[in-house]
Amino acid sequence: MKVSALRISASALDAERSRMEAISENLANVQTTRGVDGKPYRRKQVVFQTIAEGSESGGVRVSRKIESDADPIMVNMPGHPDADKDGNVAMPNINPVEEMVDMMAASRAYEANVGAITAEKSMVSKALELGR
Repeated sequence: MKVSALRISASALDAERSRMEAISENLANVQTTRGVDGKPYRRKQVVFQTIAEGSESGGVRVSRKIESDADPIMVNMPGHPDADKDGNVAMPNINPVEEMVDMMAASRAYEANVGAITAEKSMVSKALELGR
């Protein structure tokens, strides 16, 4: 079964969108010391998986979303509502610089797939013009 380049690129766009959402959530919660479970926010990541159709790859999808198991960072902040008896607060183990680098990589991958879709559309258009 032949898989179109448009379908492959579209699946990659969807996967990269999910990646950007996870990164945005991480950046939005970099200071969240207490979630609904009473613990600091945990960094989220998406895991991609290729879609296999017959003997050809049919694109990519998000196979699962995982939470980091890294320990929180203890920061001394006496007076913070979530501080322990020693004045330490458990902060999420999120590096904003790393998140921004991941966001730039996801953005570049998204742009590359938009470019592939544009090129495919152009080739189909030229093929139709030749057929006239």
